[in-house]
Amino acid sequence: MNFEEMTIEQIEERKAAIGVEIEGEDADLNALEEEVRSLNAELEARKDAEAKKVEIRKAVAAGEVGEVVKKIEEERKDMRTNEEVRASKEYVDAFARYLVSENDAEVRSLLTESVDGGSVPVPAMVDDIIRTAWEKNDILSRTTRREIRGNLKVAFERVASAAGVHTEGAAAPDEETLKLGIVTMVPANIKKWIRVSDEAIAMGGAALVQYVYDELTYQIVKKLSDLVVNDIKTASTSATSVAACVAQITSAPTVTAIANAYANLSDEATDPVIIMNKLTYANFVAAQASANYSIDPFMGLPVVFNNSLPAYSAASSGNVYAIVGDLKGETVNYPEGDGVALKYDDVSEAEKDLVKIVGRQYAAHALTACGRFTNIKKGS
Repeated sequence: MNFEEMTIEQIEERKAAIGVEIEGEDADLNALEEEVRSLNAELEARKDAEAKKVEIRKAVAAGEVGEVVKKIEEERKDMRTNEEVRASKEYVDAFARYLVSENDAEVRSLLTESVDGGSVPVPAMVDDIIRTAWEKNDILSRTTRREIRGNLKVAFERVASAAGVHTEGAAAPDEETLKLGIVTMVPANIKKWIRVSDEAIAMGGAALVQYVYDELTYQIVKKLSDLVVNDIKTASTSATSVAACVAQITSAPTVTAIANAYANLSDEATDPVIIMNKLTYANFVAAQASANYSIDPFMGLPVVFNNSLPAYSAASSGNVYAIVGDLKGETVNYPEGDGVALKYDDVSEAEKDLVKIVGRQYAAHALTACGRFTNIKKGS
């Protein structure tokens, strides 16, 4: 029986009915006793609830309702996790004020758990902005990603002999020839800053946070992807003890250029892509059209565009204008995570009603494997 759905009158009627039932010869006295206890407990709970309502009504009449509501809200807030707090509107609004004032007291007061490293966690919406920017970037999303604090050293094979076959009774195979190199990755700050008007600052809340992080994150991610391409483009064709190497061919954008570049990759290049300027893509399509038969100059490989590589028509003799390779051969390390740190300056250009916001990403990047890429150079 659900006592919570019964009115007080119904509870009293049931108790009276039980008083009659216990006189019957077949009455289950234990069950009836337990039911009476439950009914009495329900009545007591309702009396307590009514007493609390009376206290709240008195507090309202005395003007103390704000303190009562605040206490209830604080108790409820303490039950939330940091993730739930970071997803709340109040945290986003407080974080927007923190961007402007750089005073983190209000933001920290909302958090219910200590934060690692003492840094103020960004709102959940910022995590989504940064994650989307990284995932949408066709270059960075394919690299080997690390989050190791400080300088990172990555070993790579310079020379390695193949395994041998040993038949029973034959001489033991020769010891493997193995030479390793070590790439040291030293992180640096990638920065981008923008000026925003006082009117933009006045947007406040989620609008301000999204506007700032969308713009700065996009530009920082774009710059980092350009640096990754430059690592490959400028790599030597010979490995050293501190630097990995790439293969290299010289060719115009012909229907066989990509195939020749692909043929120079090692077996470890398992997920190759083609990186080029969009204008160069048109040159390959023109070569395909002039071949007069159906052939895919790209060999079915994904084409990733990056305009930090020169267009073939604008490249000088000897310039790398396209890359074929597996981007897992490039490592990007984020010692402080992939978040974007912001600095706010409302003083230097106050007379123009402009505010500077500087975004910073701490990262290291390097080519960390041989045989994973082939550079295509323009001939004379």
